[in-house]
Amino acid sequence: MSFFPAKTVNSDIFGRLLLSEGLFINREAMRPSYMPQILPHRERQINELASILVPALRGETPSNIFIYGKTGTGKTIVTKFVGGELLKKGEEMGKYVTFVYINCEVVDTQYRLLQNIANHFINEWSERIPFTGWPTDEVFSKLLTMIDKNKGVNVIILDEVDKLKGDEALYNLSRINSSLEYAKLSIVGISNDLKFTEFLDPRVKSSLGEENLIFPPYDAEELQDILNQRALIALKPGCLDDDVVPLCAALAAQEHGDARRALDLLRMAAEICERQGVSCVSKKFVRLAQNKIETDRVTEVIRTLPAQSKLILLAIVLQHQHDSQKGTSGPITTGEVYEIYKDLCKKARADSLTQRRVADLISELDMLGIITARVISKGRYGRTREIQLSTSSDEIMFVLKEDEVYDDLSNYKINAQARLM
Repeated sequence: MSFFPAKTVNSDIFGRLLLSEGLFINREAMRPSYMPQILPHRERQINELASILVPALRGETPSNIFIYGKTGTGKTIVTKFVGGELLKKGEEMGKYVTFVYINCEVVDTQYRLLQNIANHFINEWSERIPFTGWPTDEVFSKLLTMIDKNKGVNVIILDEVDKLKGDEALYNLSRINSSLEYAKLSIVGISNDLKFTEFLDPRVKSSLGEENLIFPPYDAEELQDILNQRALIALKPGCLDDDVVPLCAALAAQEHGDARRALDLLRMAAEICERQGVSCVSKKFVRLAQNKIETDRVTEVIRTLPAQSKLILLAIVLQHQHDSQKGTSGPITTGEVYEIYKDLCKKARADSLTQRRVADLISELDMLGIITARVISKGRYGRTREIQLSTSSDEIMFVLKEDEVYDDLSNYKINAQARLM
């Protein structure tokens, strides 16, 4: 038996949506991964990187390079752009040059890194190194064999290189040229962490840190140029109000000059506008996009928190909701959070941490932007933190309750006399 009349069922919902006029000509051009023919305001970095890598076209080994800069400053796209030009020039000149890109946030162990690089040089599926199962020294030996077999100069890009676990992979790669007979290898490391090399083994640091390249953040005017360039490719003419691009650029400039942030804001604003059937993007849609992106970011951060941090966050939310119901909403203290946290640990059958460690985890939640925790002095009674939520308690609770453990714990009731479920 159907609960809805047959006439309300639309069997071609996508057909109707496809008939509506969109705002995009090329949606992919608004993605950070899109490679335009010109990269605005990165000419100096392109030329510097090219001058370091040009020995590869002469059959010589380029210096190893470390590229630093905050997220969204063009490190990856510039490196891929220069790499693409290097390959094209190599083909023109008849020089064998390879360019291998590895994202170390995904490929984060020595075995996986060596396996991925080696498989790039292996054409036969039957010879490819499996995802797991081989001894690491055998994988390294296979890598040496395949690189030497292909000869030429090989440039390996290690993006997010600071995410690699241990120094062994970098140590082996930095010394690999002494074991190669016919081929040469150069490493380009990309990192958001300016202090990354300080924690490396001194032997690795001396081998890898031959050249450094710093990418400064974009300012608001530079971000406007980038957005205007992409908007011309991605969007239909006349669908942006004049103040939309400057607003997106200004908001992203506040976030350390992040071009990805600026592109995401403009793309999301256009998508929201398109879904609402409006033909022109205004500032209102930029604000809507900003709220949606921020909510999505916080949601993902909460979802990936460790179990103890989730328990502490749940304690903060429960205290906040309790105070709101009593009409006494205001800053929450570390002591209040710790008492609820200990009870939650008992209910969840988890070991509770010390109050000092809980205070450290509260500071981490503050750094992630989920809460704000301000240290205040109580005079002779010492110091404490005043904690407030930076995100809606309902949104936080919604994400936490995705896990049935925290769903059960969300029923916890705070009692002034005794805390009972």
